[in-house]
Amino acid sequence: KLAIAAARARPVTQAEMPQYHAVVREISQRAGIPMPRLYVSPNPQPNAFATGRNPSNAAVCINTGLLDYLTWEEIAGVLAHEVAHVRNRDILTQSVAAAVGQTITFVAHMAMWGGMLGGGNSRDRDGGNAIGALALMILGPIAATVIQMAISRSREFEADAAAARLMGD
Repeated sequence: KLAIAAARARPVTQAEMPQYHAVVREISQRAGIPMPRLYVSPNPQPNAFATGRNPSNAAVCINTGLLDYLTWEEIAGVLAHEVAHVRNRDILTQSVAAAVGQTITFVAHMAMWGGMLGGGNSRDRDGGNAIGALALMILGPIAATVIQMAISRSREFEADAAAARLMGD
């Protein structure tokens, strides 16, 4: 809901955009998932996105720029990519990856502040391992970001491959 609202998208009916509905219906049937809700965003950038934690709650949104620059055959390829994200539950996967990344970053920041503000116990007068704390502070968030980016890239490549299989092209 947040992604749809942020894109200022509006739902479209079959009467308003019959080609959009027909293409997504056909691709969804090939993918074996329920028909997602369809939206259009008034953005001139040629783009589309899918959202929803599972296929039953999914939505696909296209920008008006996509309609302005591509043919329906090309748009079908873009929509197959988005439907593949829905079928593969990539939105959920990315959400979990983001949560793990945030947890790693939070732990690194807690270690940083604990080390700076004397978070050790009173018997530990030697100050702990400053190099280890510094490494955790710097490398923790970097590792979390790299993990998120790797998962994101692999999900994009898999959505491309799945879209090609769905389209048979």
